[in-house]
Amino acid sequence: MLIKNGLIHDAIQENPYVADISIEGTRIAAIAFTLAPQAGEEVIAAAGLQVYPGFVDAHTHLGLDDLGTGAPGKDFNEKFHPNTPENRGVDGFYFQDPGIRTALKGGVTTACTGPGSSNTFGGTFFAFKTAGTSLKEMILRDPVAMKCALGENPKHSYSKNGCSSRMGIAARLREELFAAREYLEKKEAGKDCTFDMGLEAMIPVLKGQLPLKAHVHRADDILTAIRIAKEFGVKMTLEHCTEGHLIVEDLVEAGFPCAIGPLLASWTKVELRNKGPEAAGILSKAGVPVCIITDAPVVLPQYLSTSAAISVRAGMDRFAALQAITINAARHIGVEDRVGSLEVGKDADILLMAGDALDCTVPVQTVIAGGKRVVG
Repeated sequence: MLIKNGLIHDAIQENPYVADISIEGTRIAAIAFTLAPQAGEEVIAAAGLQVYPGFVDAHTHLGLDDLGTGAPGKDFNEKFHPNTPENRGVDGFYFQDPGIRTALKGGVTTACTGPGSSNTFGGTFFAFKTAGTSLKEMILRDPVAMKCALGENPKHSYSKNGCSSRMGIAARLREELFAAREYLEKKEAGKDCTFDMGLEAMIPVLKGQLPLKAHVHRADDILTAIRIAKEFGVKMTLEHCTEGHLIVEDLVEAGFPCAIGPLLASWTKVELRNKGPEAAGILSKAGVPVCIITDAPVVLPQYLSTSAAISVRAGMDRFAALQAITINAARHIGVEDRVGSLEVGKDADILLMAGDALDCTVPVQTVIAGGKRVVG
């Protein structure tokens, strides 16, 4: 396939440029100002169109919180214990969730999904492509992170299990990390160690192979999560980070990436009272790595680019907002080697639009991995 004469926004260079994109198999083979069609090659005339990398939503519950269903269709929180790190999001994934098709129509070609935020440790997230007819075909990377949560959600869900206060939640998080560290030390020393599936699941976190994906809204919860991560020397991303713009210096010093959103949802909890569209721009300008998320189905996934547009209106740099739903989002979940920008060697996930993506434009045509096509 050859896409000719489109205005390319590659998410790496700030200024767009007119060029051709050659696709071989599932990958981008070349990007150049003039590429001649090869024999038998399909040519897409893109003159007058704007060309973007497929959008990346770094935090959703797609496939686990089945869009359009009631409680029986929801599989994103386990309720028997506050700590369930042994859970794997991939085991609850319903790949025929209509929300996934909705995401694709809005230009989201890669999404990250996993357990909700009821549990202090909830289990692992994974990344997947939004086109495909089977889990095997769609999955991109599993796992990408271990979910943990602070604040009102675990307080509400496990108030009778040692999580009735923020102090209790922090204690449960530390308790699990201490137990996992002791378990790992025994294993590495060759000592007798009774198998524990939950503690086994925490080993990649302690070894720095898997980051914590920390659900945090309020400033105090954000700082507690940072404090715990530093105590145990683990990697972490800060999810939602609603009051992050109130503690900018702390976040710059900590250096953890932040996923901002959902921006289009209402103030459903007391910890959301300082939520506003300015947070992503403030943090981005301060040098904090920022992506923008929908938390779908909290916000419908096709509104990811709309969320970025709202951030621009609230003061975010336009190119930073584009990166927040492309390459920064891909880095946030560790799949930037495959998706998030238009570069040679990456997956050919490409959006063709009749206007600017940050003007709430929807794709005229979407190409995923050089083969699957979605029109309109």
